[in-house]
Amino acid sequence: MATTSSAHQPSRAEAEVVDLVSRLIRFDTSNTGDLATTRGEKECAEWVASQLQEVGYETTYVESGAPGRGNLFARLPGADPDRGALMLHGHLDVVPAEPADWSVHPFSGAVEDGYVWGRGAVDMKDMVGMMIAVARRFKAEGIVPPRDLVFAFLADEEAGGTYGSQWLVRHRPDLFEGITEAVGEVGGFSLTVPRPDGTERRLYMVETAEKGLGWMRLTAKGRAGHGSFLHEENAVTILAQAVARLGTHTFPLVVPDSVAEFLAAAGEETGLDFDPTSPDLEGTLAKLGSIARIVGATLRDTANPTMLDAGYKANVIPQTAEAVVDCRILPGRLAEFERTVDELIGPDVTREWITSLDSYETTFDGDLVDAMNAAIEAHDPLGRTVPYMLSGGTDAKAFAKLGIRCFGFAPLQLPPELDFAALFHGVDERVPVEALRFGTRVMEHFIMHS
Repeated sequence: MATTSSAHQPSRAEAEVVDLVSRLIRFDTSNTGDLATTRGEKECAEWVASQLQEVGYETTYVESGAPGRGNLFARLPGADPDRGALMLHGHLDVVPAEPADWSVHPFSGAVEDGYVWGRGAVDMKDMVGMMIAVARRFKAEGIVPPRDLVFAFLADEEAGGTYGSQWLVRHRPDLFEGITEAVGEVGGFSLTVPRPDGTERRLYMVETAEKGLGWMRLTAKGRAGHGSFLHEENAVTILAQAVARLGTHTFPLVVPDSVAEFLAAAGEETGLDFDPTSPDLEGTLAKLGSIARIVGATLRDTANPTMLDAGYKANVIPQTAEAVVDCRILPGRLAEFERTVDELIGPDVTREWITSLDSYETTFDGDLVDAMNAAIEAHDPLGRTVPYMLSGGTDAKAFAKLGIRCFGFAPLQLPPELDFAALFHGVDERVPVEALRFGTRVMEHFIMHS
């Protein structure tokens, strides 16, 4: 990794960011998807408010559809109030973690071995900490950005934003008035690739697209009866066969524009042939290492069964059996995806969407993209920004409904050996200390040239 020269004097933001991220992780904001057991968002949002108010911000606290689902907003006026505002957004909730599985307690925020450890370290209290650090420095030192900045700290992203961004967009669009562009999570991290001449290049992956997200319930109905009888209308059997057909199905390979652009850039830098028409595309992609799991998941639709529910006693054949399937759908593919699912599950199983969020895609161009690339190049001479599609989803899905152009850009310069993809929702989630400081420098540069 590139290191800061001895002549470099860390800014206030750089000096604070590691402690801020550590303190954010100590708030257990586990989102179980259940209102009764999700916790911590309000307390965390109030703490963020205290950090911003300390340097002079006026903040707005909003609960989004249920008590304790805390969201916080702060605005910093820019030099040109007639320009569209830029929003930096981050979610405060995290997925649950089992302490017994971890090397350190997942809500300790431990700073050890050059990393900040804990649930949310990469998803996404790292960026939240950078946002707070930059916001505090700009306000405390009277730094005026070129246009208005809106800092948004949000609830419930890990459950689709029903009690977060989706609710806010429907019920409080006034909070986003004047915002034309936004940056959020799951982008801006580095991927180190070898070049044909033996040197290395760091590709900073900027998210420009997201697959659609849907959670689908499958239901089979049969005839209840005694478990000892011969039975041809067993709901469990009907459902299990449908789930097996769907779960083992391979959807066709499709290469959206954002994925094609990433493949072209990766091929240009590495000399590898990522031919979108090649039957061995996924095999070639594997040569990029762990990141192939993220990129490979954006070449096809996916339908992964995740939950099964049937029966109430060992000797009773139930009348109903249900399954939940996690569906991720490429842009423009929803109708074809649903047609395929219906064919696979057959006429004896019904389906309904529990949650359905649209795909999103924008182009990799414009002044904001130029500012991202310039900021990366200013702080990493081996760096280059490239677009990519996220296989999951973020709060950008909600903001796009307001016409806001969204990108994923939470800059981190990562060690080449770190399996970054595995850390999302993984055990021993952690973020390098130096990556946080690097990201803060890049974020400051990016904002001042955006």
